[in-house]
Amino acid sequence: MNEHYYTENPRSKHDERFIEANFFGKRFRFKTDAGVFSKKRVDFGTTLLIETVKYPKQAKILDLGCGYGAVGIVSASVIEKGLVQMVDINERAIELAKYNVEHNLKNINGNIMIEVYQSNGFHNVNVNDFDLILLNPPIRAGKSIVYQLFEDSLLHLKEGGELWIVIQKKQGAPSAIKKLESLFSEVEEVERSKGYSIVRSIKS
Repeated sequence: MNEHYYTENPRSKHDERFIEANFFGKRFRFKTDAGVFSKKRVDFGTTLLIETVKYPKQAKILDLGCGYGAVGIVSASVIEKGLVQMVDINERAIELAKYNVEHNLKNINGNIMIEVYQSNGFHNVNVNDFDLILLNPPIRAGKSIVYQLFEDSLLHLKEGGELWIVIQKKQGAPSAIKKLESLFSEVEEVERSKGYSIVRSIKS
């Protein structure tokens, strides 16, 4: 079956494994599986996003399309107080993210509330005042879905809130930036490396 990670119920044969990664002086161990994005390593784009984001000390953060949870879990290890929600359409990804939260608690501040749940985009997301929404867009799902995530992100950020995305030039970074500029008051390409761009869009 030719399915991709933007699938609600992956049917690919399980291939569970553990990977390790270091962020901000802390070591993380993640359980991954077939049917989720970048199962063999925390990919370069996600790593670049995690390491480029400017995290407030206190924040409400949404890891949109969380996969097995690397972005949300590392974010929860950086901020001092707040809420981190992690959502994905992929049921297998949600199971992995929940497992990985539990098994990386040693790195997470006790003042952080973490919620992991399934949602097709923002369908089940009730918070509308996030400080940060972090997204590695599901490019293979198609431009219309990706752009809808941009539009819905605007509605779920507080004034001054920020959407951070990572996208490759060859996957449509220029057109994605134009779309973001049509929605947000301020859009900035904060970092560029190895064909990847980190783009911050601010709501005002």
